Formats: sequence, C-alpha cells, structure tokens
Amino acid sequence: MTQQNNAKYKAYPFVEDLQRTWPDKRIEKAPVWCSVDLRDGNQALNQPMDLKKKKEMFQLLCEIGFKEIEVGFPSAAAVEYDFIRALIEQNLIPPDVVIQVLTQARPHLIEKTYESLKGVKEAIVHLYNSTSILQRKVVFRMKKQEIIELAVQGAKMLLEEEKKYPETKFRYEYSPESFTGTELEFSLEICERVMDVMQPTKENRIILNLPATVEMSTPNIYADMIEWFSSKMNNREAAIISLHAHNDRGSAVAATELALMAGADRVEGTLFGNGERTGNVDIVTLALNMFSQGVDPQLDMSDIDHIIKVYKDVTLLPVHPRHPYAGELVYTAFSGSHQDAINKGMNAYAASSSHRWAVPYLPIDPTDVGRTYESIIRINSQSGKGGVAYIMDRDYGFKLPKSMQPEFGRLVQSFADREGRELEHKEIYDVFNQSYLQIKKPLVLQNFNVVKRHNRSENTVESLAEVQATVAVNGEEKSFMVNGNGPLDAFCSGVKKNVVGDFTLLHYHEHALTSNSSAKAAAYIEIRRPDGRSAWGVGVDTDITIASIEAVINSLNRLGD
Repeated sequence: MTQQNNAKYKAYPFVEDLQRTWPDKRIEKAPVWCSVDLRDGNQALNQPMDLKKKKEMFQLLCEIGFKEIEVGFPSAAAVEYDFIRALIEQNLIPPDVVIQVLTQARPHLIEKTYESLKGVKEAIVHLYNSTSILQRKVVFRMKKQEIIELAVQGAKMLLEEEKKYPETKFRYEYSPESFTGTELEFSLEICERVMDVMQPTKENRIILNLPATVEMSTPNIYADMIEWFSSKMNNREAAIISLHAHNDRGSAVAATELALMAGADRVEGTLFGNGERTGNVDIVTLALNMFSQGVDPQLDMSDIDHIIKVYKDVTLLPVHPRHPYAGELVYTAFSGSHQDAINKGMNAYAASSSHRWAVPYLPIDPTDVGRTYESIIRINSQSGKGGVAYIMDRDYGFKLPKSMQPEFGRLVQSFADREGRELEHKEIYDVFNQSYLQIKKPLVLQNFNVVKRHNRSENTVESLAEVQATVAVNGEEKSFMVNGNGPLDAFCSGVKKNVVGDFTLLHYHEHALTSNSSAKAAAYIEIRRPDGRSAWGVGVDTDITIASIEAVINSLNRLGD
C-alpha cells in the first residue's frame, strides 16, 4: 500500500443542503425487521441451503419473531420456487408472518414470481433495479431516463399481474439498488416515479428500501443520506423507509443505527451478518444493542445457543468466538483484573436491591440470552487470583481468604503455563487439592483431644483449654499435653515446643462448606517461620476445631517442616 496506490481512490462526498437533526436523536423503539437470510444470506453460501435447510431456517426466523421474511427469488432458480410453494401448500407460514419475494423488472420474471405466490394470504413483492452511476455507465450503458423507465414499467407490470390473484393481499417494495452509489437527487426521483405508479397511501404504504449495497462511506454519511431523502420526498407518510446495509467497511451496524436515528422505519438484515462479500448488517447485534439500552427489540434472543446451532447447521458457517453477544468467549474473562472485577460486580449485583444490571465488562446479563454465570470466568496463563477464587467459590464452595488468593493464583498460573492452554474447572480444583489437602508429609496428626475450662470474673471471661495431641514426624510419633487460650492456641504452643520450633500464625479464616446436618467446615491458616518464609494451609473436617488444627499441619508441611 503505497502513496501511489492510495491515489487510485477518492473520498466519498458529503451530503449537501441538509439541516441534520439525527445526532440529537436516540433509538427508542424497534424498527420493522425483515430477515433476508433466505435470500442474501443463502446466495452468499458456498453450499446453498436445500429445501430441508430452508424450512429449518424459516422456522427459526419465525421462532425469533420476524414478521417479514424475504424467502427468495422465485424466478431465479427451481429450488427457490419450490421452497415458496412448499411454504404455501404445506401451510408453514404463521398467520402473523408475511413472506417477501424478490424480482427484477422483467415481464417473464414478474409473471413467474406471482405464480409462485398463488394461494398465499399476504405477500410483499420486492422490485429492484440498479441505479448507481458506475453500473449505469459500465454495466447497463443506459441514461437516467432509461433506468427510470425500467422501474416504472416494472411497477406497472406488478399491478397488472396482481389482478390475476384477487385472493392475495399484495404489498410492494422498491429498491434503487446501490443507493449509496447513486446521486441522491436521482434516487429520490426514481422512487417518486415508482410511487406515482403504485399510488400508496398512509393506510397502504410502499416500502422504499435504500440499500448500502456497497458500503462506501462512514456511517454518519449514510445517516445523512437517509435524513436528506426523508426530508425531501413528497408524500412521506405513504412510505416506509427501509435500510439494507452491507458491511464492506465493517461498520454496517453503526450505519444502520445512525440511519434509524435519521428517520428510517425498517431494517433488512441477516443473523450474524451472513451475506455477500463482507456480509449484510447483523440483526443479532443490532437487536441486542437495543436490548442493552432498555429498548425491547421485539425479537426473542433468549436462547442464543439454539439460534447458533440451527444457523450453523443450515449455513455450515461458524459464529466467531468473539462475536458480540453470541460468541463462545464473549461472557468470559481471561485477564486477571477483569476476572476480579467481574467477580466483585456479580457479588454486588446479587446483594443489591436494584434490578438495574451493572457488572464490569458485561454489558448485558448473560442469562438474558440463555448463557450461565458458570461460563463467565475461564482460566489460562493470563488469568489472575480473582477468577481462580470465583471458580473455587462458585463450583466447590471454598471461599479463599483475599490474602490467600495471590498464593493459590500463582500455583494455578504455573500449572497453566506448563499446559499452555485453557484449564477446566476440575483441573483448578485438582491444583488446590494436590497443593493443600493432599500434602501429608512430614507431619501427620495422629490424635487430638481438648478439654475447655472457662474462668469467669466479674468483668472478664478467660477461656483456657488443655490439649492432648500426637503428631507423627516422618513416622516418628511425638505426643504432648499443653494449655492455651483456646484449642488452636494450645495446639500451636505444643507443636512449637515439641515438634518444629518457632513460628507465627498470621491469618485465620473459617466457613461452612455445606448447610446440611453433616456439614463440613474449611479452615485457612497462614504461618510464617522466623526466616521470613510463609505459606497458607487448609483443613477440612466436620469439626471446625479439627479443621483448624489440620490447617496448621498443612501449612507447616507446605513450608517443608
């Protein structure tokens, strides 16, 4: 990419003569949605859908809640025609769903199109012809008036053909294909000429579809074009302004959102953005963007995994793991700081009386699209203590003390570094089990008995305990009896004097692991030796006193004593 190569391209022009208002608007309601998965989406596949797969896709689109579905180009191929006949003859179209078919402005194609619709209750016939400067010059070699005549004659043919099928309510859509490559004045002129033929009314509106067949500019210019068109046209109340954005510049979602702010009423697009070249606008992202702003998108995305499964089965295409809202990894966090923030945010949300979702790094609640909280935290070598602690608590009930989390996080990170991959949750528990609970040398608690004595005076309570214990050191038993201010203090005094020498108990935490009558308790103790070395130990038992004693033994074992 040299400066010389850059000179081959020129900037897209601004829209002149516009008092724009759309930057001050926001999207406050869902547009009319029209899925074109069975047309634009299907024609973009290496292996187009067969009849069975088309039916599966159509059923999915109905389940999601699309009320308008473009089902094909019946005059283009037998499979398109047969599919439409199957929908009608097998009564597969729900009462509140309207199918849409595409045709060019040619007599035999229009005749075949209406024939395919015989017996349907209601249908939208979508007429189009290309209007762009480049195609007029290079492809068709036609002047503007000739292009207008094609559209006008096509519209007249639609009305003539309609008379043969009085049982069907027909609605009409016109697209100046390559709207973004066409002069605005000419786009408006040709659309109004088609309207002159169709004679739409406020009660029976025509759909004027203004496609970014090729995305050629920044999204704000597409919005400017839509506002210019809407503000300049006659009989605006008799038209539904429809958007049909492609993604050549990677900004089809943004362009569509801004164009809705600019006054458009309707959106044509596909699930996950499948379509020719870089694809059509992604309706999944658009709908869930609205949802995240408190706007009901009027589409049901509550089981996103089901939508993905059917989509992948019928298109044989993947869904990118980082796809907004739907990707396998979008509700996960590998970064330690992200995991910690999510963990704290989830706890805060659970404890809050507010129903407003507010969790760092998660724009929507994963359960709203059928995902689970368990999939949020995933662990690899980049993960930190927060994510590891979340899994140990959520999956296994161990509430690791905050000051213990860095130590255990380093153990998990070391294991992940060796493996070089994401870790399963069970593997994280296995690291915990092997690093703490299964360390039984050199010290082993053989027996432990305690008798508590309480000496009370008028203003104080002094709790004393006498402990009898036996600890094996590499198989050699050492027994002692000692007093202390409670069982743990007494045991530590006895171990210091009779077994390992001096140490300091730095931290102590405990909690119940389960809530039933035979519940176990977990104790966490950090010990520091005189040389400055420290380590955490963990003990688990039905008796919290025994659990704390086991935690002392475990910590000393981990220090190598």
